Amino acid sequence: MTGHSARFRVWKFAKVACLGLTLVLLVVLLVATVRTLSLDVNVGLQLARWEKTDNIPANISQQQRQQLLANFREAIRIPTVSFSETEQNTTALAEFSSLLRRVFPGVFASSLVKHEVVGEYSHLFWVPGSDPSLTPYMLLAHIDVVPALESDGWEAPPFSADEIDGFIYGRGTIDDKQSVMGILQAMEYLLERGYKPRRGFYIGLGHDEEVSGLKGAVNIARLLRSRGVELAFVLDEGLAVLDGIISGLDGPAALIGISEKGSANVKLSVTTAPGHSSMPPRETSIGILTAAVTRLEENPMPRLFGHGPERGTFEHLAHKFGLPLRFVMSNMWLFSPLLGRVMERRPDTNAFVRTTTAITMFNAGVKINVIAPYAEAFVNLRIHSAQTLQEVLELVRSTVADTRVKVELVNGFDPLPVSSYDESAFGFQIIKKTVLDMFPQLAVAPGLCVGNTDSRHYTDLTKNIYRFAPTWFKPGDPQRFHGVNERISVKNYEELVKFYFLLIQNCDITKLPEPHGSGHEL
Repeated sequence: MTGHSARFRVWKFAKVACLGLTLVLLVVLLVATVRTLSLDVNVGLQLARWEKTDNIPANISQQQRQQLLANFREAIRIPTVSFSETEQNTTALAEFSSLLRRVFPGVFASSLVKHEVVGEYSHLFWVPGSDPSLTPYMLLAHIDVVPALESDGWEAPPFSADEIDGFIYGRGTIDDKQSVMGILQAMEYLLERGYKPRRGFYIGLGHDEEVSGLKGAVNIARLLRSRGVELAFVLDEGLAVLDGIISGLDGPAALIGISEKGSANVKLSVTTAPGHSSMPPRETSIGILTAAVTRLEENPMPRLFGHGPERGTFEHLAHKFGLPLRFVMSNMWLFSPLLGRVMERRPDTNAFVRTTTAITMFNAGVKINVIAPYAEAFVNLRIHSAQTLQEVLELVRSTVADTRVKVELVNGFDPLPVSSYDESAFGFQIIKKTVLDMFPQLAVAPGLCVGNTDSRHYTDLTKNIYRFAPTWFKPGDPQRFHGVNERISVKNYEELVKFYFLLIQNCDITKLPEPHGSGHEL
């Protein structure tokens, strides 16, 4: 009887447990379903009543269209290449400065615009506003480009600015001379039409962004700090309009960068006694270092998908996915681990899942029959927003786990702070409004930059740093960035000019409207 009673209690407990688990699952499913049907984080300010401004229409005549394209092509033809921190084409940089003065005479001659050269080749412009109580903002871009060789397989010479099928080819067309020329061209047009801003703004054009910006952006930021400048927000290069890039998304999306991954360059080295190859030791310096590097590649950094800005990206885009993806994207609180496992399978999406590890250099050996006394390797790590530089270094050391391998930090920095993108974030919402004014069919979302920009040097001037230009990327285009056949369409460059033309005027809004209402959170 006792045994029967015990079995009955176990069966009763199991029944209650199953019932409770079923109830929990039903509640989770209900919450996830309601969230899927109601989540649209884009509703609030899109439907709100914005402050009325008398914007100058962004009309461009055929003659102006021909001239702005001619100006842009001239800029692409100047090889402003940065090879290293100590080697730049300074002749080209000087030529580029002369070009700017020649093709934008209104900007440089205007009594309204204050211009100064910083670090010999960078440019800082200040345009004061009529209302000094409004905090100014800053637009950034960079003049220099990475090297390019026609022999790498370019369809047109990389500094020719040749037009093929409606596209202008050349190094710098999407990184970042389209923004350099687009900003100044927009400013030229605004000045021609008698525009005077209500909110003051700065324009900073760095000349060495591709080699860390230590002479350009660093000095511009230092100069502004010395003058006590505070900025409402900064807009730099970074993310773009993605059309057909995100699988399953209905239509194109504009991603506005709200942070950047950190970076670390780590040196691994092994020193052993030299010897003749006819009498090799059990392990050589090369073998020891190879084993250490292999451990780093076979043991990637932990998955952190959903713990950084990438969560906001998918929640903002969720309503543009069909089922079942919309269900997944709307409930990142539930599906982040699963989605992270899927995304880590591809190198381009794995970059959003974790801190990435890339072995970029390996040096060893002095002669074919001599045991190498020294071997070294360099590892580049791009640090996820949920980690710190110190945490990553500790993981590298624990993974290498060999006292014979010396681990040294060459240089590095933590991930950049995450800028606000809620309905009270002035910079983000003004950029978003300008995007939707021009491209109402787009979805707009915050995003994470896996590369680094000059904007990281301005963190002391503002907490609100955004990285975006309305350059359109279709499948295959991201590979052109720092790659072969970099190009931009004629139509898209004109759109960039209009974007900055509208953005500068939209920034004259004194404050954001009250949200219409977007109570999507449960």
